[in-house]
Amino acid sequence: MKNISILGSTGSIGRQTLEVAAANPEKLKVRALAAHKSDELLEQQIKQFEPDIAVLTDKDAAKRLADRYHGKTEILAGEEGLLTAATYEGADTVLGSMVGYAGLRPTLAAIACGKNIALANKETLVAAGSIVMEAVRKHGVSLTPVDSEHSAIFQSLRGGTQKEVKRLIITASGGPFRGKKRSELKNVTLAQCLNHPNWSMGQKVTLDSSTLANKGLEVMEAHWLFDMPYDKIAVVVHPQSIVHSLVEFCDGSVIAQLGVPDMRLPIQFALSWPERYNYSFEQLDLVAAGNLTFEAPDLEAFPSLKIAIDCGKAGGTLPCAFNAANEEAVYAFLAGKIKYLDIPYITATVTAQHNNVLRPQLEDIEATDAWARAAAKGVIAKL
Repeated sequence: MKNISILGSTGSIGRQTLEVAAANPEKLKVRALAAHKSDELLEQQIKQFEPDIAVLTDKDAAKRLADRYHGKTEILAGEEGLLTAATYEGADTVLGSMVGYAGLRPTLAAIACGKNIALANKETLVAAGSIVMEAVRKHGVSLTPVDSEHSAIFQSLRGGTQKEVKRLIITASGGPFRGKKRSELKNVTLAQCLNHPNWSMGQKVTLDSSTLANKGLEVMEAHWLFDMPYDKIAVVVHPQSIVHSLVEFCDGSVIAQLGVPDMRLPIQFALSWPERYNYSFEQLDLVAAGNLTFEAPDLEAFPSLKIAIDCGKAGGTLPCAFNAANEEAVYAFLAGKIKYLDIPYITATVTAQHNNVLRPQLEDIEATDAWARAAAKGVIAKL
């Protein structure tokens, strides 16, 4: 039995993680839940899974929940409560599915307490990959990826040794605008951006998928997860989202992991590893899936991918600056303050102005995140 703490339980990944837990009650026990401010949904989750503790980082939402709920689960609030959930002694595994940079500190706290990590929060490694991976090594914990692409690589790498790897090949669906030229993207709407052809995800990740910024973040994440240089990481567009990623070896063999586009599969693998549990959800039918196609990404129409990879190659605090600027740009677009093509313009402008710190400590990462957000807001205000 694995005892799990879920950070971000009311988001898309968190909700699907709870579906996996419900399908495996003899193997997974939910001991702690944490969310931001969705008190009604968290209350439903508490009633179904009866965790020891539950947290809302929004203190007003936590008070509303505490006033209504009178069961055995302890209700906690704020960042202190979040850190309690991340380090809870009753849990041995922490699934981190908080959105954005906010996942960094609780992930580091969980690692420091010896928790194994199932990581869905790619921004944690993008912003502070060297710090996080050093902490993983220092404390002797496992870090298993939840993203479908990284789960696929994690599994496919079992086909050979590190020195035999020629390339990691990360697949991208291409999002809702695959095949569009840059000139056709000037006036796209939020509704169009969120209409992903294959995946059901939260707004931030779905919007990042439409710009291909998400794929740039995944390249940076893969660099840290698999200790792989950037010149050995490639991106291909695969519209069907059946092949989740591939590993090419020195002898020409290419090993891939396939499955339906359903996040419950990589979530369950991350929680079950090194075992595999029986899977209770939809299975892949290759005949029904039909043709599988691949194409190169269009970096002119979707420059966010190249901007992100260039920042990753530069290293230091530049990936953190990219991530912070992209988050602020995405939130501005979601709020209707900027146009779609302003998103890569903002990240390019902010990262070009950044004074890179090549060997950052945690305080450098935090300073960069704050600076880049302020810089991005300054660019947004002038648009």
